Amino acid sequence: MMKIDKEISHPTHPLHKLKLEYTEIPFNCDGCKEAGIGLKYRCQQCEFDLHDKACAVAPPTSIIHHPFYEKCEFQFHYNPPGAARRICDACRKDVLGFVYHCKRCGFDLHPCCANLPQVLNDGEYNLYLCLKLSSSCHRCGGKGHGWSYRSHCKTYHLHVSCVKELLVENWQAIYLNVDKNKVREMQTRIPSLEGTLKNYHGHGAGRGGNVSKCCQIAGGAVRVIVSAILGDPTAIIAAVVAGFISK
Repeated sequence: MMKIDKEISHPTHPLHKLKLEYTEIPFNCDGCKEAGIGLKYRCQQCEFDLHDKACAVAPPTSIIHHPFYEKCEFQFHYNPPGAARRICDACRKDVLGFVYHCKRCGFDLHPCCANLPQVLNDGEYNLYLCLKLSSSCHRCGGKGHGWSYRSHCKTYHLHVSCVKELLVENWQAIYLNVDKNKVREMQTRIPSLEGTLKNYHGHGAGRGGNVSKCCQIAGGAVRVIVSAILGDPTAIIAAVVAGFISK
């Protein structure tokens, strides 16, 4: 089991040490510039935050391999290499900070995307990380590029990028100068996928049971997927995220 230090020094923030904290309010990581929740390293004086595992403790010379890219060696960088715009090949979002980059193939991965579990469990069903969609995404209805999670029955698919869009749409208040006590009172919830799923499946007679079951799967699935994308794929955080989901 990996040892977690309660206090660390980090080269990107040399002024002060960072202390380990736990938060149920989403934060913006100052390393990868992506959202996070759960454990983080924070400088209280400067309000500087880093994902605990994905960003704060990643050695600057670390190299990782990913099963989706067997020939690649991903080197950790504090800044995107080169002057050209770089896109994460997992979520198709801009790379603005810390990144894993394969010099040979040109692939890029956000640290949290690089660490997404191959299999997630929502308490009842397994969700499998896929390089490509085999069926339409239940959020956008498309089969665009980027990784996705699918249910064990292969009927439920969700782009990693679509989950991030849901987060951006509903947690903008987190990145504004808003009183933290009011954050929970604002639009900080992930929209329910029930309506999306019903539109996707249609309203044909005799299909209500299937729709209901699929919606139940979606409810559990989106919780654990969101938790994993935010850097903390644990049952505790999944439960917290459940509180953000519209009923």
